Amino acid sequence: MPSPSDKVPPGSKKFVYFALDDDSQSQQQQQQQEKGGSELPKDVLDKLLKAIGREALREKTPSLQELEQSLQNAMSQQMSSEQQGQQQEKEQQQQSSQSGSQVQDGDGMPLVRQLIQKGYLKDSPKWLSSKGFVNIGGRILSDVMKALKAGEYGMHETHDYGQGSIVLDTSKKYEPGDDIRLLNVPKSLLNTIQRSFKDGKEVKLPLQIDMEDFEEYETMQDVRVAIVYCIDLSSTMRYSTMYGDMSRIEAAKRALWSLYLLNRKFFPSDSVYIVGFGALASKVLPQDIPYLKTFEPGSDFLHYTNYQAAFRLASKILQKDGAENKRIVLVTDGHPSACFIDDKSEQDKILSQRPYSHFYTPDKDTLDTVKANQSMNLDVASGELVYLCYRYRQVDQYIGERTIVEAKKCHSMKIDIDTIMISEEDSLLGYVNEMEKYVKGRSYYINPAEIDKVLLTDYLSNKKQQTIRSHSY
Repeated sequence: MPSPSDKVPPGSKKFVYFALDDDSQSQQQQQQQEKGGSELPKDVLDKLLKAIGREALREKTPSLQELEQSLQNAMSQQMSSEQQGQQQEKEQQQQSSQSGSQVQDGDGMPLVRQLIQKGYLKDSPKWLSSKGFVNIGGRILSDVMKALKAGEYGMHETHDYGQGSIVLDTSKKYEPGDDIRLLNVPKSLLNTIQRSFKDGKEVKLPLQIDMEDFEEYETMQDVRVAIVYCIDLSSTMRYSTMYGDMSRIEAAKRALWSLYLLNRKFFPSDSVYIVGFGALASKVLPQDIPYLKTFEPGSDFLHYTNYQAAFRLASKILQKDGAENKRIVLVTDGHPSACFIDDKSEQDKILSQRPYSHFYTPDKDTLDTVKANQSMNLDVASGELVYLCYRYRQVDQYIGERTIVEAKKCHSMKIDIDTIMISEEDSLLGYVNEMEKYVKGRSYYINPAEIDKVLLTDYLSNKKQQTIRSHSY
C-alpha cells in the first residue's frame, strides 16, 4: 500500500487502495444486514407472514429454530406446487432443496434473521415483535372481515372529527363550517352530474361543482363499551374442532387476536380485556394472546373449569373501568367442575356429605411455574381454596349453585353475561341455558371453527345496538 509521502507525477491523480481485513469485512456485512440485507420479494414476505400466523397460534409455541424449519418447509412446498407438470418424488425433493437454497444464504437461520431485521420478529421465546403482532393479526382480521362482508356493518376506521367518533354510511347536505374531511366525494360528484342533466347542461370535465352539490357523512357520538372475554383454558380445549386442522384453543386465540385489533382500529374508545381461566383465573395481556395454552392435567389440578373464578376476576376488572356498558363473554367447552370455598363451614358440610371430596389450594411453586411458563399471574385474591368435582355429563349441585350466585352478583352490578359454547355436551347446554335465565343473558352453541366470525359478529352487533339505544332516548 503506498504511503502518503509517495511522489506522484505532476498532473496525475493519486488513488490509495486500502485492503479490508476479515474483521472489517465482517463489520461491513453486519452493517449491510442491519440496513435490511437482501430484500424479500413482497409475495414471499406475504407467504412467510401467513405461515408465521399459523405457527404462532399453535398450542405449543415453536422455538425460533423450529419456526425457521417450518418457514423453510412452507417455502419449499410452495415452490414445489408451482412447478409445471407431474414429477417424481425424488425430483421434487431435489428441486425443492435447490429452491430452498435460493431463499437461504447459508447463515443457519436466514429467514428468521431477515424477519428479525425487518422488525416482525425478535430473538426471544415470545418472538413476535409489536410490529409482527399488529401486522400478522391484521391479516387474520382482514380474512375474517372479508368472510363477514364488513361493509354490512358500516365500519370506517376511527378518526377524531369532532362532531362524533363514529362515521356512518349515510350522508347529509354539507353545511359551511363543517369538517371538510367528512365530505362524501362520490355522492357529491354524482349530485353535480345529476344537476347538470336536470338543467339540460352538457356534462364535461372539469365538472362545475356548486356548494349545494356537496354532501358529508353523518357522524354519531360513540358509546363506550367494556368487555371481558373469559377463555376456558381447561385441558379439553386442546381437542380438535373436528371442522378443521385447529384445536379449540387455537381457534379461540385466532378469534381473540383479530377481535383485539378490530377494537383497536375501529373502536379505540372501547375497552377489551382477556381473562384465561381453569381452576383459577388470570388477566392476559393482548400481546400474549398467541402464546395462550391450556393447563396440563396433573397434580396442580388447574385444568378444571371454574366459571366463578372467571366471573370474579372479570367483575373486578370492569368495576375499575368507567364505561357505562359492561359485559362478560364466557367462551367454554365444558360445564363448571370447580368453585371457591369461601367459608370453612361450607367445606365441612361438603365433607360430611361426600367424605372423599377433593379440595385444592395452589402452592407458591405452582404459581411461580405458571407465571414463568405461561406469563399468567393467577388471581388468588378472589379465592384460594377450590372445590373440585368433575362429573360425567352432569354438574355438581354445589358448584352449579355457587356459579349461578356469582353470575347474579355480576348482573346486580349491571354487568351483562353471555356464553358461547363450543361443545355439544348436553350437560353444558342445559346448565348454561339455566344460568343465562337468571342473568337475562344469551347463550350460543357454535361450530368451534367459526368462533372468530361469531365473536366479531357478536361484538359488532352488540356495539351497534348499544349505539342505537343510546341515541333513541
